[in-house]
Amino acid sequence: MEALAARLSHLDSYVQGTIRVVAFYDTLMRRRVDLPALARASAGLAECVTGIRLHGTGRVIRASPAGTEAAAPPAPASSTAPVTLDEEEIGTVWLERTGPPNPLDEVLLERLAIGVAAVAERYGPARTTMADPALVELAISADSDEAARARALQLLGFAAGLPVRVAAVRSQIPLDRIGGLVCTGRLVKAALLADVGVILAATLDAGRFPAGVCAGIGAAPSPDRAWREARTALRFTGPHKPVVRYDELGALALLAEIPEAAARDNADVAAVGQLARAPEDLETLEVYCATGSLRRAATLLHLHHSSVARRLEQIGKTLGIELTEPTGLLRARLALTTWRLLGGGLRQ
Repeated sequence: MEALAARLSHLDSYVQGTIRVVAFYDTLMRRRVDLPALARASAGLAECVTGIRLHGTGRVIRASPAGTEAAAPPAPASSTAPVTLDEEEIGTVWLERTGPPNPLDEVLLERLAIGVAAVAERYGPARTTMADPALVELAISADSDEAARARALQLLGFAAGLPVRVAAVRSQIPLDRIGGLVCTGRLVKAALLADVGVILAATLDAGRFPAGVCAGIGAAPSPDRAWREARTALRFTGPHKPVVRYDELGALALLAEIPEAAARDNADVAAVGQLARAPEDLETLEVYCATGSLRRAATLLHLHHSSVARRLEQIGKTLGIELTEPTGLLRARLALTTWRLLGGGLRQ
């Protein structure tokens, strides 16, 4: 090993150095080293502090060139490389070189990243966020019996008896990235079922969903019931409320049970559908319904309150609803919510 770990500064050429770095990591992987050993060996080869981080668990390993855990506070990374497994980024490796970069740093980090991915795959469960859709569907389906559901959750890596949070997501952002943001340092799995993304997680931080994501979060302890709740909550999302928790809906959840034909035949709902042809009027109504205040709506719309008042007067005439009255505002809110539940204005 010492012969392979020759000082990089003494290598005769870039090509020779590359060959020796590749041989070094090939030898390490044949010895089936774990992540700490991989970090220590890499730090010795690079002659600087070397770091490894796995996104799924939040685990960070920093090793010094002396072969010990790096005790000094982390320095800015001089170079980094992603760790990918099954086309998903599962971690990062880096060097904390204080001097000028070495020509072989890029090669070293590339081989280190490959080694980290191999170790992560070897020691299960799989560290990737994206999961087999069939397993995820089995875990959340109402048609699954409890034994099959428990087996599916176990294969996904979730321990028996511990709660599993469920979210339904629509977004152009990759599901693995969303999962890593809303569940840091804990197990999270995701899959796309039809046109809806499913996130199963040991914990879910609703405030960490990124912009551009619409998500409904279930509340029930059983994954199948939580999935039904999450899909219902997703229907209530919109531009001004992109993340909805089912347990916050309360009686509003009953609107999702109205037969579609009855909802479409309602005069208020049909009027909102007509209003939607004028995006500015629809946005004004949405903001006013969300705030219940003329002046707060004007602030959010960046308009003078008199301009908003004129708009609302015209919108009220179009809808046939007196929006300044409490009953009229309630009608508008219910009609707007029901229109969105029917798929109106779906932008996700």
